[in-house]
Amino acid sequence: MIFAFQKMESEKICVILRPKEIIMARELTHIDCFAGPGGICTGLHAAGLKTLVAIEYIKSCCETYSANHPEVHVILSDIREVTAEQVLPYIPEEGVDLVTSGMPCETFSTAGNTSRSFYDDRQFLFREGIRIAEISKAKMILFENVPAITSKKATKDSNQLIVDVLKKELKEAGYGNFLEVVLDSTNFGVPQKRNRFFILACRFPDWWLQAPEQHRRPIGVGDALAGLPNVIANSGIEERDYTDEHSDYERLMRDDSFWRREDLKKQEIKNHMPMKHRECTLKRFALLKPGESLKTLFDRYTGAEREMLQAERILPKKMFIKRNYRLKVDEPSPTVTSHCLDEFVHPVYDRALTVRECARLQSFPDSYEFVGGPYIVPHIDRSVQDKYEQIGDAVPPLLAYAWGMEINRLFEINKNEQQPL
Repeated sequence: MIFAFQKMESEKICVILRPKEIIMARELTHIDCFAGPGGICTGLHAAGLKTLVAIEYIKSCCETYSANHPEVHVILSDIREVTAEQVLPYIPEEGVDLVTSGMPCETFSTAGNTSRSFYDDRQFLFREGIRIAEISKAKMILFENVPAITSKKATKDSNQLIVDVLKKELKEAGYGNFLEVVLDSTNFGVPQKRNRFFILACRFPDWWLQAPEQHRRPIGVGDALAGLPNVIANSGIEERDYTDEHSDYERLMRDDSFWRREDLKKQEIKNHMPMKHRECTLKRFALLKPGESLKTLFDRYTGAEREMLQAERILPKKMFIKRNYRLKVDEPSPTVTSHCLDEFVHPVYDRALTVRECARLQSFPDSYEFVGGPYIVPHIDRSVQDKYEQIGDAVPPLLAYAWGMEINRLFEINKNEQQPL
């Protein structure tokens, strides 16, 4: 990966340039398990990999995925019900190079489950990624999840960790050479503090596996949102024209040659509709300074003053720690989650972020349109995701791109030594 440093107010800002071309003997192939709206596929595609099959059980995610990657065969199904007959017709006889598997993180994440006492059958869904890899004769598997997976027990009463079960079953399946690493997305050009645990597993015992190359200069929210016009809360008007404000990151998000999406026509801004807010909510946002949240307001206003704000519904009766955080212009955002609509306030304007702004924080290119599902829906049905939820649950494409470039490098330097275990 190539990086350049641009001098700006005596500080060095690291920005990603075009990918350094690796002359591959052939195009590497990929199957995308737990595909979501296509974050991994988008990044790998930019790195030159070809996704052949995607598996996802949420219809709205499949709709978004297919709209942006029409060349991929998308299977709308619970992965546990996917058969070899559904996969094999779409892959080469010799198999694929890579299977990615980012199973749901709810049973591992501490974001909404601080006790981590949540156990169900989803914590063993990694087995489905291994099964698909065996069906497709994949040479490598890349697992992704939250770091808390490394401390989660296999069962409530067990002393064995789920990650140890995963590694044991990888070895049994022939993927005995693997690398474990926790990566922070800010080190890969993503304007967001997002730590994720990865296992890269390989059938080739002599391959020296490495994590993608990192850089350390974070991108702030201000640069991330550059060029996007303000939208007025409650106006119902979706602004579609870019402003004259630019940043290197903004240029990258609009550079379809980087993302290998040159076949798309240059489009106006999509998914930039303002949210509807109650007047009391707008007044609450106006009280927030950068870096402050609902918790800050509960700490600031006490006694009769808080009761008055609650009576006017400016403050809710209950305090939610991760709610209404006003972003800082010069710092990366906190982790973008499926609840990002409720969690973030624009760093300058008194409103929530739009879908496009959240997509920018996740490093989805501007040409990527979220078409599946409603604009917003309450978190009551696991089978439906609105556009904010799709973004929050995705893997940042720039992080996936970094993995794609590293996997390209591994195959290129080992092209004469591809004898599996």
